[in-house]
Amino acid sequence: QVQLVESGGGLVQAGGSLRLSCAASEGTVSNYAMAWFRQTPGKEREFVAGISGGGSTTSYTDSVKGRATISRDNTQSTMYLQMDSLRPEDTAVYFCAARLSLWYHQSPREYSYWGQGTQVTVST
Repeated sequence: QVQLVESGGGLVQAGGSLRLSCAASEGTVSNYAMAWFRQTPGKEREFVAGISGGGSTTSYTDSVKGRATISRDNTQSTMYLQMDSLRPEDTAVYFCAARLSLWYHQSPREYSYWGQGTQVTVST
């Protein structure tokens, strides 16, 4: 059973940056592909970025390409999301997720493990 804990959210002005972290309890995290999702009230959870188990392959939703970088440090069992040039439309609760596979997936239904979420608010 993998437990995930996000941190790093907060209030930031448009154009600013944030670095989200996701700490995993499972020791062999390289067996898990991981991803970041975000959700706003009344909307479905949206894929933001994914990273393969070894960290060599990543993917981003179009709206964050060029502004976000997903990475992971399997020695520290931690995944990161660096977000720059933040926009008000990036405001959401951000969740990290893990699935027992080497490959990420863009559907939230493919993930068995979730963190509790961290709020990101971007002000104008």
